Amino acid sequence: MKSLKDKLFIIVFGHETKAGKIFDVSLLWFIVISVITVMVESIPSIGARYESFFFTIELIFTGIFTLEYILRILISPRPLRYIFSFWGVIDFLAIIPTYLGFIYSGVHSFRIVRTLRLLRVFRILKLAKYSKESVVLFNALRSASYKIMVFLASVLSVVIIMGTLLYAVEDNNYGFTSIPSSIYWAIVTVTTVGYGDIVPQTVAGKIIASVIMITGYAIIAIPTGIVTVELTRSSKKGIECPNCKTVNPETSRYCSFCGTLLYDEVRE
Repeated sequence: MKSLKDKLFIIVFGHETKAGKIFDVSLLWFIVISVITVMVESIPSIGARYESFFFTIELIFTGIFTLEYILRILISPRPLRYIFSFWGVIDFLAIIPTYLGFIYSGVHSFRIVRTLRLLRVFRILKLAKYSKESVVLFNALRSASYKIMVFLASVLSVVIIMGTLLYAVEDNNYGFTSIPSSIYWAIVTVTTVGYGDIVPQTVAGKIIASVIMITGYAIIAIPTGIVTVELTRSSKKGIECPNCKTVNPETSRYCSFCGTLLYDEVRE
């Protein structure tokens, strides 16, 4: 016979049982309504008129998420591991702003209180926990993290070089007053955003800008391809790594992310 703790663990941390699905869907609605409430409350005319109503609603949501957080700690086989995990931190951020608001309740700390209350929008991150598709996406991003970091380092090198060149070519004119300002222009250009607040005027500067613009189109496609490949791998059935939970192909003997041995005996 399963103990009460085991049953609660299946409901709270599991997703396959009917009770687990009801628990997840209920929390989904609480999270969505809570985030919408924060947004509506920020409207001056509505927030000031229904201040007591929003305060009551916030206490209710905070109480619900606090009970969920405490319950997860109590039934978790490794409470500290959950507390300091990514989702544990998100769950903590979902409740702590309200409690800190009671501490910093003085008139002179109104800005601090407002900032803490706005941090409640972190609850939106809790949505990803209750979706299987989000788990697949999270695994794909984690598997592609090394490649993405190398890619970002390469892009950073490009914008630093190009920004420095523009600073030298434009000769401290037309907004290129420093290397950081020039790097800012290079980032805006290579991402194809193009604010237009800083524009090169010299012929050499326009040529360099053209090269960066063309390069930007190629750069945007690279991370998309990396994540797409990892998504395809994660969506396929395979062997889950006991260490990092990355899903590996069935033919893998070692984890592609952390190198952990997946099984000892050679499969026939």
